[in-house]
Amino acid sequence: MDRLRAFEVFVTVVSRGSFTRAADALDTSPANVTRYVNELEAHLGTRLLNRTSRKLSLTASGETLFERSKSILDDIAETEGLVSSTSVEPRGRLRINAPVSFGIRHLAPLWPEFMRKFPRVELEVALIDRVVDIVDEGFDLAIRISRAGSTSHAARKLAKSRNILCASPDYVARRGQPRTPAELADHLCVGYTYAATGDEWQFIDQDGKVHPVKVQCQMHTNNGDTARAAALAGQGVIWQPTFLIGDDLRAGNLVPLLPGYRLPDIEVLAIYPSRRHLSAKVRVMVDFLVDAMGGVPPWDRDGEKLHGSPHV
Repeated sequence: MDRLRAFEVFVTVVSRGSFTRAADALDTSPANVTRYVNELEAHLGTRLLNRTSRKLSLTASGETLFERSKSILDDIAETEGLVSSTSVEPRGRLRINAPVSFGIRHLAPLWPEFMRKFPRVELEVALIDRVVDIVDEGFDLAIRISRAGSTSHAARKLAKSRNILCASPDYVARRGQPRTPAELADHLCVGYTYAATGDEWQFIDQDGKVHPVKVQCQMHTNNGDTARAAALAGQGVIWQPTFLIGDDLRAGNLVPLLPGYRLPDIEVLAIYPSRRHLSAKVRVMVDFLVDAMGGVPPWDRDGEKLHGSPHV
């Protein structure tokens, strides 16, 4: 008995819910599928499936074998993908989704170098701030700015960025500096529409305690550059990532607030549908972005001078 093939057949039967559908997926006969499952049960000396005329169910042993077999098959597929993608020249159209501001500021300067290295890959870059469904909308890869990562797709971390609370010097001169998060309730604020916690801003003190505060926003926007423009014009307090406002902080056009507190960090992630059968063009793009943003990313290289507070 080919045990690896038997594991594949067993996992497919469970995933598809029937021997017939498993046979269709594996391009073989139901009798052959039944034979593999029977031989696997005989080899292991235990029943894996409870069969009735209407449905299948896993035994306790079957549940254990299914989870382990699925993991093993995924690892094998990923290993094969690593080998095959390095031996195949990357080519074809590569559809990428990225947030607008990050895509313009930090990805657009990288594309000429990528195209020089991989001339047979045709890039199609769509800058959209909302979270797209990469499968339904036909993207090969998405760049996401996230605190929570991805539960439904494979993800690889490219870089980290800090969120900074800030305002213009003119605003601070007019309205004063907040000394605690609670004092933000008395300030003009500009909110980000896609923020996970909405208008409840959460700050972490040097002991790791979280201080939530409900702010009053006179303006909301779904684009970070719009929030930045409002802050530069003295219209209120914002929080935005250093990849967006780092240059303004360095130049003194925006000043960091609440030096004893910080906002949760965010990660820059490459998201793709699955590690299985990863195409050469996606793999080289992810590796390229990891190399370009590895270590301390350019927007955070000024360390403490940029942020005005310790990273606790």
